[in-house]
Amino acid sequence: MRVRLDSIGCRLNISEVEEMARVFAGAGHRLVGPGDVADLYVFNTCAVTHIAERKSRQVIRQMRRANPQAGVVVTGCYAQLSPEKMRDLGVDLIVPNEDKEMLPRLVTEAGLLRDGDPLPAPDAPSFIEPDSLTQSPNHTRAFVKVQDGCDNRCTFCIVTVARGAGRSRTLVDVVAEINRLTDLGYKEAVLSGVHLGSYGHDWGEPAGLRYLVQTILTETNLPRLRLSSLEPWDLDAEFFDLWHNDRLLPHLHLPLQSGCDTTLRRMARRTSQAEFSQLVAEARAAIPDLSITSDIIVGFPGETDEEFAQSLAFVEEMAFAKLHIFRYSRREGTTAAKMRGQVPSKVQQARSRQMHTLNAQLEEDFRRTFVGRTMPVLWESSEPYGFGLQWSGLTGNYLRVVTQTDPNTDLRNQVITTRLVDTMPAALFGQLPEKYRTQPKIGEVPVLRVIP
Repeated sequence: MRVRLDSIGCRLNISEVEEMARVFAGAGHRLVGPGDVADLYVFNTCAVTHIAERKSRQVIRQMRRANPQAGVVVTGCYAQLSPEKMRDLGVDLIVPNEDKEMLPRLVTEAGLLRDGDPLPAPDAPSFIEPDSLTQSPNHTRAFVKVQDGCDNRCTFCIVTVARGAGRSRTLVDVVAEINRLTDLGYKEAVLSGVHLGSYGHDWGEPAGLRYLVQTILTETNLPRLRLSSLEPWDLDAEFFDLWHNDRLLPHLHLPLQSGCDTTLRRMARRTSQAEFSQLVAEARAAIPDLSITSDIIVGFPGETDEEFAQSLAFVEEMAFAKLHIFRYSRREGTTAAKMRGQVPSKVQQARSRQMHTLNAQLEEDFRRTFVGRTMPVLWESSEPYGFGLQWSGLTGNYLRVVTQTDPNTDLRNQVITTRLVDTMPAALFGQLPEKYRTQPKIGEVPVLRVIP
C-alpha cells in the first residue's frame, strides 16, 4: 500500500511522523513523497496559530483531491481541538493526541488498509533504513520524541489544552531508540518534546533531562546529539557542564517570547530580562561557539509601543543567532484571548517587520563571526546546480552551509571538516577538503540558492 505521511508545526510533530513512517514501512508498505499518489494519507496537524490551522486545512484538501478514493487520517493539535472541522473536510479517521502512538493499529481497525495489503503488526519493526523514508530521502537527523504534554500555563498557548499534562518516555526506551538509529547510520539525533526541560518531572526527578543527556552520551555511540527548545527556567549553570562532551552540539533554543518584563508577566512566563540575560551569559561562558536561538511574539494583548521598543532593544542586546518571530494569534480557550488591549493586525504587521529586519542583521552578524573558521559540517541534501550538485548541511552550532561538487560526489550523511569561506543569504559558503571538490576556489564564491 502506498502511504504518504506529512506534518507541519514543531519538531515534535516531525518526530512523531518519522516514527509512524518506520512502523508503516517496517510492515511492508511503500512510503511515497510529494507528487506521488497514495492510497492512504496521514497528516499531523498544528494549531499554534491561525496560520497553522489554515495550512492544515489546505493540506487536508490537497490530500483529498490527490486521490478521492484514498483514506485520509488526521491527528495532532488542530485535529484534537477542532474535530468537527476535520469531519467537515471529509477525513476518514481522527486520532487523538493521546492515541497517536497507536495510529497504524487504529488505521487497520478502521478498515482503511485495502484487502490484500500488509497490515501493521504489533511486533512490526520500529526502525527502518533512512533511505526508506521516501518522504524525506536526504534526511540525516532523527528527531526523537522523549516527552509530551506541558504543565506550564503560558496565557497565549493552546498546546497545553491540546497535548495535556507533561509525561516522559522511559530512559531505557529513549536509549534503545538512539542505539538503533545509530546502528542504521544516523549521525545526529535531536531530542524533542513539548516541554523538553520537564523530562522526568512526572517521576519526581527534577534533574531528569540532565541525567537523560548524560546517559545517552555514555551508553550510545551517536556522533552528534542536539537538544530542541528548552524553557529558560528549566536550566541552571550546572546544566551547561554537559557540554564538556563535544558530541553534545553547541546550540540552545531558548524561547523568550518577549524582551519586556511587563509583557512577560502578562504572558505568565517564568523569567525576566535580568534572569534571561544572566542565563545567556552563563551559557556563552561555558560553551564555545554557542549558538542561541529564540522565539518572539509581537503584538501580544496590551503590548504598547514602549513595551515593544523594550522587547526590540533586549533582543538586539541578546545578539541571538536566529529568531522565530510570530504575530500574536488569538486562541479561544486561552487566558490571553480574553485580555483587553488586543493589538490591531496592522500594528502587529509593522512590529513583525521591525523584528524581522533586526533578525536579518543578527543572523548575518553571527554568521560573519565564523568566516575563515574550519568546522565539522553534517551534509544533508543536494540538488542539481549548473554542471554539478549544490549541497546543504549544518555545523554543530546550527549554521547552514552550502557547497558545490561534481555530479558524482556524494556527501550525504557525512560529517566533513569544512572551511567557511564567506557569508551568503541565509547561509555560509563552505570549501571542502581538496579530495571532495571540483568547486570554486576562495574568492570565487557563486551565488547559490539555499536549500531549506
